[in-house]
Amino acid sequence: MSDHESLVRTWMSVAERTGEDMWRLPLTSRLREQLKSPIADMRNTGDRYGGALTAGLFLKEFVGETPWVHVDIAGPASADKEMGHIPKGGTGFGVATIVEYLASRE
Repeated sequence: MSDHESLVRTWMSVAERTGEDMWRLPLTSRLREQLKSPIADMRNTGDRYGGALTAGLFLKEFVGETPWVHVDIAGPASADKEMGHIPKGGTGFGVATIVEYLASRE
C-alpha cells in the first residue's frame, strides 16, 4: 500500500525481478473510521475486516510528505510445510525485494 505512485511502480518492478509475488492493495480511506478511538487520538489497529488496509492507513498518519510503502508480510512470513523453493518455517519473504530495492537506490 502507498499513496506515492512512482514508488509503487518501482517497488512492484523490483518485486517482479526478485520473483516475490506481490500486488498492490487499496488504501481505502473509508476504513479510517476503524481507527477512531473514544479515549485516544487514534487506535493502532482496526477491526478484523480490512486489517492490513487499516495498518497502511495508520502508517499514513505519521509519514507526512515522506514517500512510503507498506508491505504486509504477516501471512507469507512463515510456511506450515515446504512448498517448492519455500522451506517450512520462516520464509524470509520480502527480504529479496527489500535488498534489491535498496541496492538499486545507490
